[in-house]
Amino acid sequence: MVVDAKSIKGRGTAWAIQHRFSREQHAAFDDGWGTLDQRAAREVVPVHTEIIEQQVKTILTGNDSPDISFDLSINPYRGCEHGCIYCFARPTHSYFNLSPGLDFETKIFAKVNAAQRLREALESPSYEPLLLNIGSATDAYQPAERQLRITRSVIEVLSEFKHPFSVITKSSGIERDIDLIAPMAADNMAAAYVSLTTLDGDLARILEPRAAMPQRRLKTIERLARAGIPVGVSASPMIPFINEPELERILEAAAQAGATRAFSIVVRLPWEVNPLFQQWLEAHFPDRARRVMARIRDMRGGKDYDAQFGRRMTGEGVWAELVRQRFHKAASRLGLLNERTPMDLSRFVRRPRLRAKRGGQPELWMPLQQSLF
Repeated sequence: MVVDAKSIKGRGTAWAIQHRFSREQHAAFDDGWGTLDQRAAREVVPVHTEIIEQQVKTILTGNDSPDISFDLSINPYRGCEHGCIYCFARPTHSYFNLSPGLDFETKIFAKVNAAQRLREALESPSYEPLLLNIGSATDAYQPAERQLRITRSVIEVLSEFKHPFSVITKSSGIERDIDLIAPMAADNMAAAYVSLTTLDGDLARILEPRAAMPQRRLKTIERLARAGIPVGVSASPMIPFINEPELERILEAAAQAGATRAFSIVVRLPWEVNPLFQQWLEAHFPDRARRVMARIRDMRGGKDYDAQFGRRMTGEGVWAELVRQRFHKAASRLGLLNERTPMDLSRFVRRPRLRAKRGGQPELWMPLQQSLF
């Protein structure tokens, strides 16, 4: 059912869009409750967030994309309450037979044993430290983290093992964990990136309805930098004629707040993100919706999206090249580096694993080459 995207306050979409793995499709049927009445369909009851606890088998996800500068990622949650309409991770809810639309931002899977699984992975004799990022497909500091503290428990494990990491967020909640991140950063083992899509509060409210307001994110950059944590800014995604005109101003504001690095990605519309985004455009920017999509197709070879490595993050064509040039010129002028913060992987500490004896008492287990005899 498609309803007015403005009808649910604080949500990115009101559309529980069907997905490509949907097993059931039901035709409209007049059951006497007025379900065919369009006026009744528009009367949407506010949708509350449901937290679904999940026990996962693994928490480290490998990356084989040449477009991304890290090797492993940790996503403490699946789905994100921030409700960003453009989020490329929305289609992941399809694997659970849930909508990439409204379900993605209202049914949040919390990986409650994430720290345990991470510890097991790092204790493995075969594990070698690699570049690791927290929050690549979900915001690790979305509202649920305030109570669940899963992200904090993950960082505690990384700190114990002296395993370098970066984290990207658009939430001020990361400030809570400065006490853990700053000491790691002092040893070149931690960095933070803050996503700053716009400086316009009104635009942010409909683009990223439950994320921190832009000025609050700038304050977060300032506080992280003051604590000695290397901070980068992600001016992403750039959406033509929506937030793209702000690119230089975003970079300038971030640099003034203390950011030292920056990157930018053009909007991506994979799978169900495409119809969701287009509906959002029609609802909020009917005067320029066609123009926006025409420009997106222009940088995607005439398609709504091109998933090929090397082009999916940057696009191609005149407009994509112009945005690249604008970014690099502004970043250079502001002293913002367009490269990943270097990490020291040599400090990684291997810790022995405890396993239970048959009698119930734990015994120390080490790989043979680390044994004491």
